[in-house]
Amino acid sequence: MGNMFCVPPATENMQTAFVFAKPHANTPAVRKLIAEKFAEVGVTILSEGDLDGPTIDSKMYIDQHYYAIASKATLLQPSELNVPADKFSAQFGEEWSAVVSSGRVLNAKDACTKLGIDTSELNTMWVAAQGAGKVVKLGGGFYCGLLEPEGKPPLYTLNAFFMTMRSKFTAPSASLHYYVVGFEPAKLSWADFRGQVLGPTDPAKAPPSSLRGMLFARWESLGLEAAPNTSDNGIHASASPFEGLAERMNWLSAAPAADPFGQRLLAAGIPEATVKEWSVDPQVPLPGGGKGSLFDQLEDMDLEACLAKATELAACGKA
Repeated sequence: MGNMFCVPPATENMQTAFVFAKPHANTPAVRKLIAEKFAEVGVTILSEGDLDGPTIDSKMYIDQHYYAIASKATLLQPSELNVPADKFSAQFGEEWSAVVSSGRVLNAKDACTKLGIDTSELNTMWVAAQGAGKVVKLGGGFYCGLLEPEGKPPLYTLNAFFMTMRSKFTAPSASLHYYVVGFEPAKLSWADFRGQVLGPTDPAKAPPSSLRGMLFARWESLGLEAAPNTSDNGIHASASPFEGLAERMNWLSAAPAADPFGQRLLAAGIPEATVKEWSVDPQVPLPGGGKGSLFDQLEDMDLEACLAKATELAACGKA
């Protein structure tokens, strides 16, 4: 698995993020570029290590990382999901409860097993279902499609598109290189860490001096097999101090009580059970009413602002 996480030698005011070179960009030249860029802008690498595809697969790290999508594709059964039955029946002319009870709907992982196909074949069927107008959006990041395998009964499948994304991380030859990094908010804001140091999600729009911008411009000399794009953009980084904690909890089994930001949350009176619940980006009550994504509420906030907002959201949850 590589280096295990230990409490980084950081001050309580240091912002701590989780970063990794994605499998398609995990080359020696890219790792060297990342280290050089971090040194240039004052981002300290506190620890680093490797995770291989079979480990990512067996531990389901990538499923937890993309929980909102993966929970429907691999982690939960259809009967465990909150499905708007009216949307399903309006699209397919059947009742959701009847489809579930008859076993005619599966998550993407189980669909591969039942049909005896790989992720590529599943994706081909999913694309065909989209083209035929047989896919419905049931919620944010939540889709159901009616797959029609040749010589077999049709099968409703949830979030089949995720399996192709997942396979890039879990293939036997895949690996990623991770970093736990720290930086001082007075010298580098979280927004600039993501926007200027890493670069936007679409590498074609990234500043030339950002990591994603450099990968896009120099992908061949850096050992990549193809030019980066929005999904295969080379590098992932936490979107907030809280996401950094959530990702260390997932990928490195970090305990909140042993993590600098986790300790700050606990000291602010946020229960450890809440921190763990929040790590999968649930919908939470908002100060102005209604609910919203926990991660969205904290995105790009620096340490103290993130801590204050998390405390406010925890109070809303108790109201």
